Parts: sequence; C-alpha cells; structure tokens
Amino acid sequence: MPDKPPPATPATLRRRAVLTGAALLPLAMPGLIPASRAQGSGSIRLIVPFAPGGATDSSARAMSDKLSAVLGRSIVVENRSGGGGSIGAAAAAQARPDGNTLLLDTIVHLVNPLVLRGLPLDYRTAFTPISQVTRIPLALAVKADSPARDLAGFVAMAKAAPGQVSCGHAGNATAAHLASALLQLRAGIQLNDTPYRGGAEASRDLASGTLDAVFVALLSVAPLAQSGRARLLAVASPTRTALQPDVPTLSETYPNTALDEWTGLFAPAGTPADLVNRVQAALADVLRDPEVLSRLAQLGAEPIGSTPADFARFLQEGRVEAEKLVREAKIELG
Repeated sequence: MPDKPPPATPATLRRRAVLTGAALLPLAMPGLIPASRAQGSGSIRLIVPFAPGGATDSSARAMSDKLSAVLGRSIVVENRSGGGGSIGAAAAAQARPDGNTLLLDTIVHLVNPLVLRGLPLDYRTAFTPISQVTRIPLALAVKADSPARDLAGFVAMAKAAPGQVSCGHAGNATAAHLASALLQLRAGIQLNDTPYRGGAEASRDLASGTLDAVFVALLSVAPLAQSGRARLLAVASPTRTALQPDVPTLSETYPNTALDEWTGLFAPAGTPADLVNRVQAALADVLRDPEVLSRLAQLGAEPIGSTPADFARFLQEGRVEAEKLVREAKIELG
C-alpha cells in the first residue's frame, strides 16, 4: 500500500545479510585464531544433513581444510541425510555443547518446523547460531524447445494450462520449492511442482525434455543453458547476479519476488559464547581466503560471514517470512 512501507520480504533479508557480510569480512585477519588457542582436542564433527555431492556438502568441503588450519583442529565432514535434513539436525542437536560438533544447514532449518510433523527436535531452541556462511542464487529455466522465451511467456503458458506445466525443484521445503511457490503466488499461476532429491537430478530431466521447467540453484542449470539444452528465464535473487548478468530477476517483473538459498553454521544449544565467537571469527577468516572464495564461486555461492547476533536476527526474520509464505501457498507435507 502506498501509505505505508511494504512488508518484509525474502529480498529484504538477503540484502541485509549481504551487507552484513561485506562489513564483517574485512575485519577477519589471517592468523586471528592461532592453533594454541583452539578449544578442545581431537577432531570437530561438521554435520551436513544432506547427501554427499550437493551444494551444501560441497560448500562444507570447500571450507573444511582451511577452517581446520585456522582452528588448529581437524574437521570431519559427516553426511547424515534423510527426513528433509531433520535427521542430521537432530544428531547435531543431541551432541554435547562443547564445540566438538557443528551443523551446516540451509533454509530447511526454518521451513521444516512449519511443514513436517513429528520432528525429533525443536529447531528454535536446539541450536546456537554461529554465522550465515553463504547465499546461493536460484534460477528458473525451461527446456530448450519451450515456447516460453522469457518470464512473461512462461507465465502466459502456465496461465493457459493451470497445473499442467511441470516444474522440477530440489525437494520439498527447500529454497527452490519456496521460490517456485513465491512466483506462483505473485504471478497468479499454478504449476505442477515436481520435487527431486536435488537440483542436479531435476536439471538432467529438464535437459532430456521430461520437465517443462526447473527452479534450481543457478549453477545446476547454467551449463545446460550455455550448451543450448535449456533456457534461463530469471534468477530469484534480489539483484542480478554477476554469474549471469544478462538474466533478469523475478522482481523486475513481480516486485518483492526474491528468495535465495543459504547455508548457515550452528552449534548445539548451550555451547559457550567464547567457543561460538571463536568459530565465527575463524570462519570469517576462511571466507577471505582466495582459494576458498574460488571454490565457492564455482558452486555459485557468495560468502557472507555474519556475526552470531546478526545471524540470529536473520533467522528470526526468516521464520516470519517463511511462515507467511507457507501459509499463503498452502504448503503441507505431513
């Protein structure tokens, strides 16, 4: 409404996180956490609640060696997939809060409590936020022979055949699922949502012509577009991405239609503040490392590195936005 500011949107939250990361990263200097000050002994278990090979797992492995060097302790990436990410999260929540167990999670951290019943943990109280680590742009793409040449054409196609245009995404309750739901709300269309175990699988079916469209991480589908096996229509980020600067955003057509995937680092609730701050500072140091930045860029991930307090605010605002979207889109998974 013109007489009051617009409500908070996923785009607002992502912009704040990026600005926070930009302000914080220069403060982290190499050697900030010497090995002699590292807490504990033995290895640190970094739980990834998804299968190996995905964007979250790859992000963890891109950073683990450097983070290990800064903290002075080995880091073991442990994949505990299943339950939409809740099985691995529960394993992390049940660990002793001694700094020896960390969790690298995604937006499912906020969405699972809204759509899944019988969860083995309470996400709101089970963890201490450490830092948002990255954000990952999402993209809408169609198969190569689709009549949709741009976003307007795609929306027209969907309106002409409600519920018949298939759109694959990386799985229920993922950021891609929410981005698809958000576009459907804003554009007034109904797609045939088709969940996959990951964006790579959905993209392969798009290339084969099995799917009409996909909503996946940009890096999952960009190679197909470059080879002519798919067509990029838009990105869901609040602004155009340097990875594909010629691809418009959804918000250029439908204002406030923006939602990125993200990764964030957590510790079990009750982990002492000095340990949390030590890991956050080490992470900020690592996110300045050129090798890590290069590996993250290959995954289409942009570094953030926020403080525990800023990450906690990010999560709280994200919960409000996710709850509103889940309610309006009537997302129910059981």
